[in-house]
Amino acid sequence: MRLAIINDELSQDIDEAAAEAARQGFGGLEIRSCGGVPPHLMDDAQLTAVREAVTGHGLRVAGFDPPALKCALPRTDADITSVRDLVVDAVRRAELLGAPFVRVFTFYREGDPDPRTAAKAAREVLDGVPADRVPLVVETGMRTNSPTMRHTLEFLDELGDDRLGILWDPGNSVFSGWDPAPFPDDYETGRERIRHVHVKDPVGTTAYVRLGDGDLPWPRILTRLAEDGYDGWVSLETHWRIGRVLTQAQRDEPWGEEFTAGGFEASATCMRRLRAMAEAVGALPATGTAPHTEEPVV
Repeated sequence: MRLAIINDELSQDIDEAAAEAARQGFGGLEIRSCGGVPPHLMDDAQLTAVREAVTGHGLRVAGFDPPALKCALPRTDADITSVRDLVVDAVRRAELLGAPFVRVFTFYREGDPDPRTAAKAAREVLDGVPADRVPLVVETGMRTNSPTMRHTLEFLDELGDDRLGILWDPGNSVFSGWDPAPFPDDYETGRERIRHVHVKDPVGTTAYVRLGDGDLPWPRILTRLAEDGYDGWVSLETHWRIGRVLTQAQRDEPWGEEFTAGGFEASATCMRRLRAMAEAVGALPATGTAPHTEEPVV
C-alpha cells in the first residue's frame, strides 16, 4: 500500500505540504483546498500549479476531494442539474490534476440514514457523468446517508453501478455514532470494493485525537489491509489540532486557513506515527533507509 495525506491537513501552501510529505517518505498528496481556495473553485491555472508542485517533489496526486453530493437531497430538476454539473466539472478537474479518483458523498441525511432514497437521487445526478474517465469513489461519510460500510453497500446496491468503489473512512463511522467498532465486522462486509482509505482517529463522537490515541486499532487495520493485498492509498485526514477542536462547520467545509490552522504540527506528528505503524506490521514495501521516526508508537 502507499501512504498519502490530504494536503490542507498540513498547509494551504501546496509546496510546503508536498515538501513535508516527501520528507516523511509519503508517496502522495490527496488534493482538497489550496491557497485558501476550495477544491471545486480552483481555476485551471491553480490546478496546474498544484499538479506541478506535487510532481516536482517526487509525489503523485492521490485523489481529488470536491464536495460532490455533499449537500441536501436534490428536490427539483434544477437541484439535480446543479449537483451533476459539480460532479462533471470535478471529473474534468481530476483529469487535469492526474488524480486517480473523484470522491463523492451520498447527500446529507435527514434523520436516520436512508441510503436507498439517496441512491435514487444519485442515479439521476450521475446519469451522463463520465465516470469511465476518472473513477468515482463513495465515502463512508459522517453526516451523510452512508456513515458505515453497510449503509454504503446498500447505497451502491440500489444505485446499480459497479464502476463506483468505496472510500472507507472508519473514523467517520465511529464519529457518526452509527458504528463504534467498524473493524473488523464492517470492514469484512465491503473489503472487496474498497478503493481508498482515510485515516483519522476519533474518541467516540466527541473529537479527533493524535493517531494511535483514539478508538480505532490502526495497526490491526493496516495488517489486515496488507494481508488482503490492498495496494491503494492509505491517506491521512488528521482532523486533529493541537490546542483546539475543529467545529462541525469546519469539518463540513474543510478548506481555507480557518480549517488548516494548527494542522502542520499535528499532521506531521500523525504522519510519523502512521508510517511507523505501517512499517511495524510490514504493510509498506522496502524502500531503503526510512525517514527518522522521532517518537515511539505506543
